[in-house]
Amino acid sequence: MLAVHGVDVYYGESRILSRVDLTVGDGQVVCVMGRNGVGKTTLLKTIVGLLAPRTGTLTFRGVDITRRPPYERARLGLGYVPQGREIFPALTVRENLVLGARQKSPAPAQLDYVLSLFPGLGGMLGKRGGDLSGGQQQQLAIARALIADPALLLLDEPTEGIQPSIVDEIADVLRRIKREGHRSILLVEQYLEFARSICDRFYVMDKGSVALEGERQTFDVDAVSALLSV
Repeated sequence: MLAVHGVDVYYGESRILSRVDLTVGDGQVVCVMGRNGVGKTTLLKTIVGLLAPRTGTLTFRGVDITRRPPYERARLGLGYVPQGREIFPALTVRENLVLGARQKSPAPAQLDYVLSLFPGLGGMLGKRGGDLSGGQQQQLAIARALIADPALLLLDEPTEGIQPSIVDEIADVLRRIKREGHRSILLVEQYLEFARSICDRFYVMDKGSVALEGERQTFDVDAVSALLSV
């Protein structure tokens, strides 16, 4: 599905990512963890095309996307939920979803699908995004990305600052997507137990590089915790 190989990313002359390798298989949930400032968000922004690598390659569904602009990557099937949600606060829930669908009116089946994932949004379609709670805005941000039916959903810390009940709902949604089996997820997450409960594969980053990686069954809580608490 996705292969990141030997990627270096710089801000000016400061290297933020150093020779990063990462893969996401079909139907997999892959979690990227690490302390603040180690390059997790930079990695996601590089995958979606908001930042350009100085070296390395990115391949998505067999297509080299290393130099392709973000809109082409979206058309190929990348969906992105940024840190901080970044919904449009002055637009209604429905209008946010229409923009996510990238057409004048979302396909009814897709609208029904995202509302089945987040039924609470169904009664808020006419409400402004800025009037929703933080947790509801996060649900809207995920629904907005999913309504375009991406093959790979990228999520940047979806549980950050969210009340526990909404975290549980988001976890249930991600598990449902995983069971459905036709979409992959790349998840940046600080909450260790949340990540361990859902991942098929994990990466832990430190100082812009991958310091630890493995399959779910090799997830060593002590080893991961040590890298998260340094």
